[in-house]
Amino acid sequence: MPLSEIEVFLRSIRTTLGSQEEALAVDLLEAATGLVTDHPELIDLKITASAVAEMREAFRRFAPYRHIPKVTIFGSARTQADDPLYAQAEDVARLFAAQGWMVVTGAGPGIMAAASEGAGRVHSFGVNIRLPFEQGANPFIDSAKLVSMKYFFTRKLMLMKESKAYISLPGGFGTLDETFELLTLTQTGKGVPAPIVFLDTPGETFWGPVHDLITKVLLPRRLIEPADLALYLVTDQAQLAVDEINDFYRNFHSIRFFGDDLVIRLHHVPTPAQLAALNADFADICNGGTITLATPRPAEIAEDDHLDLARLSLPFDKRHWNRLRSLINALNR
Repeated sequence: MPLSEIEVFLRSIRTTLGSQEEALAVDLLEAATGLVTDHPELIDLKITASAVAEMREAFRRFAPYRHIPKVTIFGSARTQADDPLYAQAEDVARLFAAQGWMVVTGAGPGIMAAASEGAGRVHSFGVNIRLPFEQGANPFIDSAKLVSMKYFFTRKLMLMKESKAYISLPGGFGTLDETFELLTLTQTGKGVPAPIVFLDTPGETFWGPVHDLITKVLLPRRLIEPADLALYLVTDQAQLAVDEINDFYRNFHSIRFFGDDLVIRLHHVPTPAQLAALNADFADICNGGTITLATPRPAEIAEDDHLDLARLSLPFDKRHWNRLRSLINALNR
């Protein structure tokens, strides 16, 4: 079928589609056919084809484990097995595995291997990058839970998309890139709220200077806001890293938008006094309204979307994603 006929076909069936999934599938096909009919350069087609194929394979590999909570652990591929950081990564991964979490890493050597080893094959998932100067996947990951990727941007997407918590141990350009992208996504609302931990070992000074850069350079120059400091925790204790992440989900469960209204799903209903305190403390993030108790929306009911959970609703001012983290902390207290 010629590409022009495919485009006509896709337009003709759009009005008959009954589900959001089908509509998005048509959008994907239209974008693909549109790209081809734009007559792009060969390299553009190669990048697009490879990226979509990599994402498809990653989605397929992760799908059987979507119901299991995951923590992504970042860190250097160059860390040696006798380095205290290796033991720290191994320990924190072991603690999460003992709670039933899966540990996602970049699947390489160093910190990544330590985390995979600590979690064990059952609880490890790897998203590898193909590089000419580094080894392939470490031996602690089952091949059924391993994805190998050509592009860093597709790899970072999967390392961040599939997890609900993140721990960064010391590393080089790649680790710093991943860590600051996480902060950017959380600060701007491009990623869902999630706990981020910078983990050192006792006596280690890696994340201290990074925190100093943030607090003594970025903050005084007003390049960030004070509320941004709530987006991460610096610690040198593996158990404190685990506690930070567990505390984040003590009451908070998830969020969902309905137009400009933000619905926050919770395990426990706030008391009237607690709700009044929330409205007093977080009026600045409510765009012309208040925080109220809510019931499941029709779309949530149709999708059976966590109907057992309590809900708050607020007209969220999307300039204040950093303050949303502070609201979540208050809800968890």
